[in-house]
Amino acid sequence: MEYLLILLLLILSALFSGLTLGLLSLNTSDLQRKTKLGDVNAEKILEVRANGNLLLVTLLIGNVLVNVILSIFLGSIMSGVFAAIISTTLIVVFGEILPQAFFSKHALQYAPRFLIIVKFLILFLYPVSKPISWVLDKMLGHELETIWSKDELEEIIKDHELSEFSDIDSDEQKIILGALEYSDKRAGEVMTHKDSCFLLSLDAVLTDEVLEFIKKRGFTRIPIYQKKKKNIVGILHTKDLITLKSVVPVSQMYRKDGIVRTSTDETLDDLLNMFIRYKKHMAYVLNSQRQFVGLITLEDIVEEIIKTEIVDEHDKE
Repeated sequence: MEYLLILLLLILSALFSGLTLGLLSLNTSDLQRKTKLGDVNAEKILEVRANGNLLLVTLLIGNVLVNVILSIFLGSIMSGVFAAIISTTLIVVFGEILPQAFFSKHALQYAPRFLIIVKFLILFLYPVSKPISWVLDKMLGHELETIWSKDELEEIIKDHELSEFSDIDSDEQKIILGALEYSDKRAGEVMTHKDSCFLLSLDAVLTDEVLEFIKKRGFTRIPIYQKKKKNIVGILHTKDLITLKSVVPVSQMYRKDGIVRTSTDETLDDLLNMFIRYKKHMAYVLNSQRQFVGLITLEDIVEEIIKTEIVDEHDKE
């Protein structure tokens, strides 16, 4: 009978020790996310894990009580140094090391099977454990929500893409990393410099030669300037030229509200919101002296997000 009791106490010691490390190693923020995604085990664990200090105090008190009782029983059937060695070996190896090693790796999978014991222990030790956990809450505060920085999220995504157990592939990794990084970039870094831009004067005439050039280059939107290139006054949509049957001046075809202005320091996320708000696809970029320095398009921002150049049949790589 004594040996059966010792075995039971050793099992309880292992259970309390393993659950202490296993349950408290599970982050409440992770458990909440998994619960929202339908993970039943996470939902069950979160019920007891939400009050971390109460859970910690309960399991530690239970573990200490069991180990004390176990040492007393081992001392009653053995004596001297031999009893100390046996009791220490059993408690350390089978009551601490092995269960903690197991639950540290499989807590989410196996811990829910023993939660009924944990709940009973919480209820049984509540008069003792609750005051202690209350003091810990006041002294240390409640657990902080786990929030990762952008750099940490990027490393997590990279690790996931490299792992054979992750369903994130290289294309998804590029897009996610691009979405995290693009808001740190400025319009001046992404724009097409004015020397590489094709613009038309407001006084120009849409002759057959001009139309043929536009067709070959594949332009969809052409900024229109008045007198000086820094004075952008509108935009010409090439789709408006499809039905054009005669030579007409640019001034009759361009749209005055067709372009928005931005600065070289504008972040790409703010610029994207501007494009969406004004339903535009192109912005006229000004430097700190309010001088025209280049153009940036919605396509430029999308390329930064997906980290891939979008090349059509008219582009020159």
